[in-house]
Amino acid sequence: MTDHIPDDISPAGRDLREYTDELRQKHAIVKNISDEWVLLKHTDIVTVAMDHERFSNAVSNYLQIPNGLDGEKHTHYRKIIDRYLSREALVPYIPVFNQVAIQLMKELPKGKVLDAVNDIGAVFAVRAQCQWLGWPNELEPLLLEWMADNHAATRSGNKEEMRNIARRFDEIILSIIRPRQVLTSKLNDVTARLCRETVYGRLLTEAELISILRNWTGGDLGSIALCVGVIVQHITKHPKLIEQLRVAEDGEVEAFIDEVLRNDDPFVSNRRITTCPVKVAGHDIPSGAKIKLNWTSANRDESMFGENRFNPEENKPNNLIYGIGKHACPGRLLATWELRIMLQVMLSSVQTIKPASNQHAEREVAPLGGFNRVPIILS
Repeated sequence: MTDHIPDDISPAGRDLREYTDELRQKHAIVKNISDEWVLLKHTDIVTVAMDHERFSNAVSNYLQIPNGLDGEKHTHYRKIIDRYLSREALVPYIPVFNQVAIQLMKELPKGKVLDAVNDIGAVFAVRAQCQWLGWPNELEPLLLEWMADNHAATRSGNKEEMRNIARRFDEIILSIIRPRQVLTSKLNDVTARLCRETVYGRLLTEAELISILRNWTGGDLGSIALCVGVIVQHITKHPKLIEQLRVAEDGEVEAFIDEVLRNDDPFVSNRRITTCPVKVAGHDIPSGAKIKLNWTSANRDESMFGENRFNPEENKPNNLIYGIGKHACPGRLLATWELRIMLQVMLSSVQTIKPASNQHAEREVAPLGGFNRVPIILS
């Protein structure tokens, strides 16, 4: 006998960790007000994520490269994207990201209340991504404003507002790629090289370029900012970690970050659509049904992580913060290095990171994860 599925399940306005922890005690799958089947258990989510035939990634009305593609098409585009996100391609940017973090820490006032999400995470994300992609520094205020507006629109659930925000970002990208599409352009940054990439014997179209760059920046900027907030909030609760992390090897710091994010995952979910009738978590689901893989819930599933003890080494094999299967996040290495570098520079630049005494961290609410604000004082 299968679990009863509650009607009109919506997490709107709630802390997703708390909400999915609650749901997962009674249900492996629920149906939300958007008529999506939301998977909550680690095993079911892995099964669906690895089944690329019966669960399609072509779920959006908008072009999404490569995450919205299936089969051979996905493979062709993913090969292009992976070249820019490989270890070899990213190594030259390590000193660049390091310098961005050092400069930011020099600018931040000590002894005053700062927000780890917006004053540190968002600014670092914008500056690091602009340096990587070859975008002008003058875009920083525009991108920071867009990030804030995008989070507000996502939080509100207002579809028209979200479409307007998306159009604004597309206009920013167009202003960058069009000079680089000119045959006489001497620019050779990552964005310019992407503009010269070919697929199926032709140059990438403007729509394809926008989709790729939107994926690289539109999602990543906000995600990096949220991740910095989660990491810093964890450290304020465990101040002894500062000394331990200062002397830790790069790999240890990265493992620490991954475990913090597993426990408090800001990469909330991905969607699929069924290509045929399937049985998932004991339920018969028809062809064409919308499926949501809730990574936040999977990464806290008691059946996989027991009492959810903080254990980077033990939990690493089952950590799903970057997804799993051929659609796993192609930018994992970039995000990992950016977060590790920002954290290491921050810890080497201050003696203490304390929570602001008169202000409290504010959690994000669905459909976002992590924190909206993490007020801290650096000394």
